Amino acid sequence: MVAEVGAEARGQLGRRLRALLADEDAAMPDELIPADALWAAALREHADTAPTPELAALVRHLASLTGPRPSQRWRRTCLALSDAASARGMTAETLRALAEDAPLCSRTDGAPTPWHGDGFHLHYVVGQNDGDLARGVVWAASLTAGPATAGHLTALALRTGRPGSDVIEDLKLAGAAINALAGIDDPAALEDLWRLKTKIKHRALLKQLDTAMATAAARQGITAAQLIERSVPGHGLSPDGTLVRELAGHRARVAIEDAATVRLTFTGPDGRTSRTAPAAVKARFADELDELKLLAKQVRATLSGERARLEALMSAGRTWPYEEWRRHYRDHPVTGVLTRGLIWEARDAQGDWHAVAPMSEPPGEPSHIRLWHPVHASPDAIAAWRAHVVAAGLRQPFKQAFREIYLPTPAEEETGVYSNRFAAHIVDYPKLYALFKERGWQADFLGNFDGGHDGLARGEFGDGGLRACLHHEPAGFDAGYAPDHAATDQVRFERRDGRRWREVPLAEVPPLVFSEAMRDVDLFVGVTSIAADPTWTDRGEDRYDAYWRSASFGELTANAEIRREALQRIVPRLRIADRCTLEGRYLTVRGDLTTYRIHLGSANVLMAPDDAYLCIVPARRKADRGVFLPFEDDRLALILSKAALLAADSRITDPTILRQIERAAR
Repeated sequence: MVAEVGAEARGQLGRRLRALLADEDAAMPDELIPADALWAAALREHADTAPTPELAALVRHLASLTGPRPSQRWRRTCLALSDAASARGMTAETLRALAEDAPLCSRTDGAPTPWHGDGFHLHYVVGQNDGDLARGVVWAASLTAGPATAGHLTALALRTGRPGSDVIEDLKLAGAAINALAGIDDPAALEDLWRLKTKIKHRALLKQLDTAMATAAARQGITAAQLIERSVPGHGLSPDGTLVRELAGHRARVAIEDAATVRLTFTGPDGRTSRTAPAAVKARFADELDELKLLAKQVRATLSGERARLEALMSAGRTWPYEEWRRHYRDHPVTGVLTRGLIWEARDAQGDWHAVAPMSEPPGEPSHIRLWHPVHASPDAIAAWRAHVVAAGLRQPFKQAFREIYLPTPAEEETGVYSNRFAAHIVDYPKLYALFKERGWQADFLGNFDGGHDGLARGEFGDGGLRACLHHEPAGFDAGYAPDHAATDQVRFERRDGRRWREVPLAEVPPLVFSEAMRDVDLFVGVTSIAADPTWTDRGEDRYDAYWRSASFGELTANAEIRREALQRIVPRLRIADRCTLEGRYLTVRGDLTTYRIHLGSANVLMAPDDAYLCIVPARRKADRGVFLPFEDDRLALILSKAALLAADSRITDPTILRQIERAAR
């Protein structure tokens, strides 16, 4: 809403306004308004056509904002000056231009900062000298135009707050947009904050988003977590996650098909369905078609963000009143698709908790709901749920029934404050750093510079109350700026203490947090270890050869053990079941030419009779699995793909693979 000034403040504002207008420097400050920037066109036009003392005072006031959040006094003065200069429309248009108009170019408009120099070619929104004015405009527009500016604030934050957009990052401008958005008391603004939370990864901006969400939540008397779950956009979908429009005699349908798929389809009068828009729809309803395509894209982004948020709740241990959970989870058009595919626990009138199968309703009249986690379940209950998921052919939104469990080992109880469980692994560093970002961990960048030899990655768990710290370091630099490989080290835990973090003994880490954190670290190692590179031995390098061999065929981690258990249920259903046997850490496959052992951790292959290594490089494209998997696991899919190939080894035509098999069989 548009901000108003209370009667008690008008006297002070009047005196302040008169003082500003009486200032001897009240002439129009043309030096503050960029001469050629498109984003300042509305501001320049207003100054040219109505160069009043009121507008001059407003421009000076806007340029006085040096931080991401102005004081209450600054806001009150901004409102008074905006009205005195009749500038509400001008600031709203300037904000729109910042968010949407063509950026500046270093070749034609000069570098944004002196240190960029002439050798850079880049695009940017605002030059360094105009940053304060632009931030002032952002706040002025949000204060005077209210909810109408929410979309432009969001677009500006995304444009300047993350890599990959049409301009270089401008964290100060993005921070101003985020904080201004938090000041708008409107449901649409809250949805936009949620959207930013799922898309922005920069540490400083995430902190500002957390502060913004906490501020908005406090205004409503709820927690930030409650605000987030109540702000998830429904996009106008019906409760089953669909939206239907009739266009040119065809039924256009946007639908959430599963936890990872959103599709736009068209059904004609003859009942045939296609994913391609019919010619009649393209010709007569081009604008509506564009809107539906944009809607599908937005729903896809929301679904992805909600999937990550719900999985993060696995470490939170939260409970919800049943009616609150039903409204914001089960019955939500987007979140509900994910919620209904998970196992939940309901508390009855006697206070006992009972697990509820996916797609089922809790019996009776439950009082509270919580997310089921195997770390708190008995082995028999876990086995039963895994059997149920496979028998029902249910692909859960994320790995829940088959989720790995990590409990402290005797060695970790002995060390007390750190774990060496995943230490001394050699990993592909660029992949590791990218995976940190993907999983929401904040990490120092290793490099050939002062301080670049001490790596520390931090991931928050338990609703942000604890964090895990993975230490790592370069495994040699060669000649590059950053290392190609890194070596993993200790994992430690810290607890939030006000605005600081303090180390906590492993024994004091809640089981949910410990298990989820170690699961992430296992994922980091499993995905990025050089043991997962089937071509390593062909490179002619021997620095890490001993590690590669021991890790490629070593003991199974908890992640690989889950893979083994899944295979126990999947293999009997395969067409090649009579050729496959699970033996320890291997899936043994009997081919026509020889017998193969596929390691369940690395997916690397050994051949009989002498355990010669067989290098099979997987195709870059994702193969059509044709086999039901109860959870998403590329390594499991790779193992099954190799098993199918090797069971029919007499039909292999790839000469590289054939030569290796023939050498081993001699």
